[in-house]
Amino acid sequence: MARKISQGVSRREFVKIAGAGTLAAGMGPAFLYQKGPQKTLKIIQWSHFVPAYDKEWFDTVFTKQWGEKHNTNVIVDHISLTEIPARAAAEVSAQQGHDLCMFLSPPAAYEKQVIDHREIYEEVQRKHGKPIDLAVKSTLNPKTNKYFAFSDSYVPDPGNWRKDLWSDVGYPNGPDNYDQLLDGARKIRQKQGNPCGIGLSQELDTNMAMRALMWSFGASEQDENGNVVINSKNTIEALKFMKQLYKDTETPEVFTWDPSSNNRAMLAGKASFVENAISITREAEVKKMDIGKQIMISHALAGPKARLASEHVMSCYVIWKFAQNKEGAQQFLVDFIDSFHDAFKASGFYNFPCFPSTAPNLKEEISNDPKADPPDKYKVLSDVLDWATNVGHPGYATAAVDEVFNTFVIPTMFAKVARDQETPENAAAAAEKEVKRIFDKWKTA
Repeated sequence: MARKISQGVSRREFVKIAGAGTLAAGMGPAFLYQKGPQKTLKIIQWSHFVPAYDKEWFDTVFTKQWGEKHNTNVIVDHISLTEIPARAAAEVSAQQGHDLCMFLSPPAAYEKQVIDHREIYEEVQRKHGKPIDLAVKSTLNPKTNKYFAFSDSYVPDPGNWRKDLWSDVGYPNGPDNYDQLLDGARKIRQKQGNPCGIGLSQELDTNMAMRALMWSFGASEQDENGNVVINSKNTIEALKFMKQLYKDTETPEVFTWDPSSNNRAMLAGKASFVENAISITREAEVKKMDIGKQIMISHALAGPKARLASEHVMSCYVIWKFAQNKEGAQQFLVDFIDSFHDAFKASGFYNFPCFPSTAPNLKEEISNDPKADPPDKYKVLSDVLDWATNVGHPGYATAAVDEVFNTFVIPTMFAKVARDQETPENAAAAAEKEVKRIFDKWKTA
């Protein structure tokens, strides 16, 4: 049955009635928003790594204008990315809180607590074309056919490397693959003392970096059908590589890093290479730091089997079933995509579109950026969809994958091997046991 969007009128009926009018012109709302007393829309999301996105656009321009247009008081609460899981869990427990909650990785575990976001996808697709596969695999449960979130954007996770240091050891274009990373980072460590900066702690960036390493070595936590396959020869090879990289090029502080530690290490001139979004180079540009001229961007590193990296951040908005303003939240997301090019620019090219038509000149824009030095510094991200993939690759981002991600099973496996607390074989076997336990639990959930 079509969902009712106003008393006595279904959404399907409304679209049919309005089809010859504003909707046909691409200007009508997906969700009939009635006039009357002012409403409230409450949003909770992270404090963006590019502060201007929040301060100069989202909070002060877009939400303000949207609220005036829809007679709605929009309240945006910003929290640090590390606080999001706990805050979401608290709201679900209390069955009250915000209307929209933004996650930075696929929140599949909350499927039963959220609405089906399919109609939002359908309305946006009607106006802007199909979303990228990365968005679909990050927000759709293929077994229930329910969209447990809506993704507006993703953030590439390229390599960030020091041109002066790498040129000095024979790699003027930086490392292109993991063998070159090990060789070059080892030489830099020996010659200049600067360590490599790939984390081995229980935090977001390590989660992404270790998955990129596994995938590029032909390993993964699950196969495309959702079967646990983490205990493999390829996983063991990836573990051996990371152990060697740590021993030869890193320092023990990587075991206690938080998500901004690699940013700080690179901007302080300490690290030779990190895997991170372009927040590092953007901060250097905004603060006019000399080190910024030396920090270059690269594709994901190639491994023996592939060249793959996870998105650094997967923006996933959910509308709770207990939200007080579901219709407003749905309309907000539809309108947000209408204005996504402004979001793309406000983020300094940090937020890439899940609906490519909203930034049709993306390649040209990032290839000639007057804020960058050189202006084509970000051109390398033009083919990001050739090497960026989703958490849960080669399958979907399921609830089981979500729990494996948020309990840091994979970073723990790598850290134990790097610290000589486990052999690669034993660590892979232990991870397999834990991943299977989690997957089995969700089969009956």
